[in-house]
Amino acid sequence: MSNTLSELLATRDWLLADGATGTNLFNMGLMSGDAPELWNVEEPAKITALYKGAADAGSDIFLTNSFGANASRLKLHGADKRVMELNKTAAALGRDVADASGRKIVVAGSVGPTGEIMAPMGSLTHALAVEMFHEQAEGLKAGGVDVLWVETISAAEEFAAAAEGFALADMPWCGTMSFDTAGRTMMGITSADMVKKVGKLDHQPLAFGANCGTGASDLLRTVLGFEAAGATLPVIAKGNAGIPKYHDGHIHYDGTPELMADYAGLARDCGAKIIGGCCGTTPDHLVAMRHALDTRPKGSAPSLETITDALGAFSSASDGTDGAGPKAAPRRGRRRRAG
Repeated sequence: MSNTLSELLATRDWLLADGATGTNLFNMGLMSGDAPELWNVEEPAKITALYKGAADAGSDIFLTNSFGANASRLKLHGADKRVMELNKTAAALGRDVADASGRKIVVAGSVGPTGEIMAPMGSLTHALAVEMFHEQAEGLKAGGVDVLWVETISAAEEFAAAAEGFALADMPWCGTMSFDTAGRTMMGITSADMVKKVGKLDHQPLAFGANCGTGASDLLRTVLGFEAAGATLPVIAKGNAGIPKYHDGHIHYDGTPELMADYAGLARDCGAKIIGGCCGTTPDHLVAMRHALDTRPKGSAPSLETITDALGAFSSASDGTDGAGPKAAPRRGRRRRAG
C-alpha cells in the first residue's frame, strides 16, 4: 500500500484535514446516545455525504466514521462482534469518495479511546488494549485506509497501546491527544510530556498533535508547547470551532467560518503542518480555512496575545508546562466522542 500521507507531507507545506464527525452527523439526524458507527451499514449514503463534504471543501485528509468502533465501546450497543464489519465499511466508503475525487486525498482510519481506564488505576490491561486497537486497525486496513489516526486520547499508556496495535497491523499512523484540563490532558499529560513520550515509541507516528479540548486558542497554545519542546515530527492541530454553548437542548459551537479561517492561518504560523477542525467544524468552516491557507502568507510564530486577540481568551492561565496546572487524576466514566 502506497503511503499517500508521507508523499503529501514531503511535497506540501501544509495539509488541510477535515472537521467534525459528530456535529455533522447530528445535523443529518443522528440522535444523542446512538452509535454513529452503525450508520456505516444503516445509512451509508449519509456517511458518504459526510466524507464528500470534507473532500469538496478542500480537505486533503478526512477521518472515517469509526471513532468508537472498538469492542469495548460497541459492546454498549450490543455490537462488539461487529468490529471488523463496521470498520471495514467505514473505510471502504471513504476509499470510494477519495478515489472519485480526482486528486490525492488521504483516508485516515479514526480510532478513539477504548472508553476504559488502564491499569493500574483501572482494569484494562496493556495486552487487552493492544488487542482492541489491533482488531480495529485490521478492519480499517481491510477497508482501504491510507493511515490510522488515533485521537482524543488522554492517557500516555493508551497512546502507547494504540501504537503497538497499529504496528501489529503493519500500518502507518498519526495520533492526537486532547488537552482539556488547564493545558493538560485529563490524565495530566502536558504538551512537553507528549513530545517526550512520542519520541520513545518503537512504532513512530507520521505526525502527532492535539485535537478537541476546549477552544481554538487553547489548542494553539498547546501547539506552541510542542514546538518549544523540540518536536521533530509534523504537528497536527484540530481545534474546536469556538466554545460549546447549550441552547434549546443541543450543544452549539460559536466559532464562525471567519474565526476558523484565522485559526487555520495561526495554526500554520504556530508550526502545525496538518490543520483541521474538531467539534462544531462544518464544511462551511473548512472552505474558509482552505481559502485562508491558500491565500494568506505564512507568518512568524504568534504571541499568546495575538492568539487571544484573534480567537478569544484562554480557558486557563496556565498551559500546564509551568507546573501550575492540575496534576493527573483518576479518570471516571467514558470518554465523550470528539466532534
